[in-house]
Amino acid sequence: MTTELRVLDPSEWDGWFAALELAFGGVPEEPEERALWRDLTECERSLAVWDGGRAVATAGAFSFRLTVPGGSSVPAAGVTMVSVAGTHRRRGILTSMMRRQLDDVRALGEPLAVLTASEPVIYGRFGYGAASWSQRAVIDTARVRLDVPAGADAVALRAVPAADSSAATEAVYARMVPRRPGMVARAPGWERLPLLDPPGARNGASPKQCVLAERDGEVVGYAYYTIKPEWSWAGADGSVNAQEVMALDGAAEAALWRFLCSVDLTAKVRVDSSPVDAAWQHLVSDVRRCEPVVREALFVRPVEVGAALEARTYRAPVDVVFEVEDVFCPWNAGRWRLSGDAKGAVCSRTSEAADLALSVRELGAAYLGGTSLAALAGAGRVTELREGALAEASLAFGSEVAPWLPHGF
Repeated sequence: MTTELRVLDPSEWDGWFAALELAFGGVPEEPEERALWRDLTECERSLAVWDGGRAVATAGAFSFRLTVPGGSSVPAAGVTMVSVAGTHRRRGILTSMMRRQLDDVRALGEPLAVLTASEPVIYGRFGYGAASWSQRAVIDTARVRLDVPAGADAVALRAVPAADSSAATEAVYARMVPRRPGMVARAPGWERLPLLDPPGARNGASPKQCVLAERDGEVVGYAYYTIKPEWSWAGADGSVNAQEVMALDGAAEAALWRFLCSVDLTAKVRVDSSPVDAAWQHLVSDVRRCEPVVREALFVRPVEVGAALEARTYRAPVDVVFEVEDVFCPWNAGRWRLSGDAKGAVCSRTSEAADLALSVRELGAAYLGGTSLAALAGAGRVTELREGALAEASLAFGSEVAPWLPHGF
C-alpha cells in the first residue's frame, strides 16, 4: 500500500477526525465536543496520512503559550490528536509524523513542544519527558474536617449559571497563568473548554454548576463542579465532582473547598485534577481519607535547547555545561553552557568540558521544575561529570510551586 503524508485541508476534517475516533476505540465524540475541537483545530498545523481516500493516521498541534519558571509565557506547540490506525502500525508512520511535526515547530521558532499522552511509553523515544504531575483524590467528607484559614469567612460565594460564568472565571484564570509553571494561556475559543458539558458524558451527574468567590465585589476565585446523587440503605451518599477550582489567594480557595465539602446530600468530593502541592491537602484533617493518586500530566520536549533554557529563570545561580544527547533532533546534540539565576539566563554552544550528561528527554522532564535532576540521576538518567554540578543544577532547576496543567488538549 502507498500512503501519503500531508497537511490537513479544512474540507478533510470530518474524515480526519473520524480516523482519530476510530483509533481511540470507535466511540464518536458527543456533538458538543466534536464542534469544539473542530473550531479549535489549526488545520495548517495538522497532519494526515492517507491511504487512497481514507485517513489512517493523524497528528495536530495548537499554538500555545506556556508558563515556565520565572513566570514568562513561552511559545510552545501543543501536540495533540495523534493516532495511527491498527491496520497501518509498524510501518514508521508515527515516526514520520513526529519528524515532520518537530521540523515544522523548529521552523516556526517555538522552543518547546508539549503533549499529554494516552500511552506514556510512546513518546520518550521522540524526546518528550514527563515534566508535570496531576493529583486526583476522593475526599471522604463524612470523616474529614476542613480547617480554613483566617479570612475565609470574609469571602462571599455566589452561584451563577455555568453558561454565564465565563467572563468572570476567565479573568481569574488569566491571572493564575503566570503564577504556576505548566499552565497554558487560553487563547480566544479556549474559554469554551471548561464550559463543555455534553449530556451524554455526565454519567448520572447534574449539569455543570459554577460558584464564584467574591471579596469586596471582586471575583477572586471560582469552582466548576457537578453533583451525582446516590443513595444507600443508610441515606444520602452523593458525590461532588470538582472539575476546576481556582483562586487568587488562600482564603478564597479555602472558602471554595469548604463549600464543595459541605454540599447537602453528599458524602465525598472527587477531585478531578489538582497540583501535587495543592492547598486542599493541608486544609483537611486526614489526608489518608482523601485517597490521593498522582500521575504524570504534561510532557515537555525542548525543540531548541539553547532558546528553551534561556526562556526560563533559575531558582539559584547556575553555571554548568550539559552534554546533550538528541538522536531525533540532532541539532540539539552536543555541549551547551548554561549560566543563569533568578533574573535570566544565557545558554550557548561550547567546547568546554561537560559537567552533566543527559538526553533531551531528561532535560524536558526537569524543565518546569517538577522533576529534579537529582532524582533522574538516581535513576541513572543523568550522569555527573564534575563533582557538585548535579546539586547545583538540581537546585537551580527547581520551582517554588509545582508545575501543573489544569486541563487537557
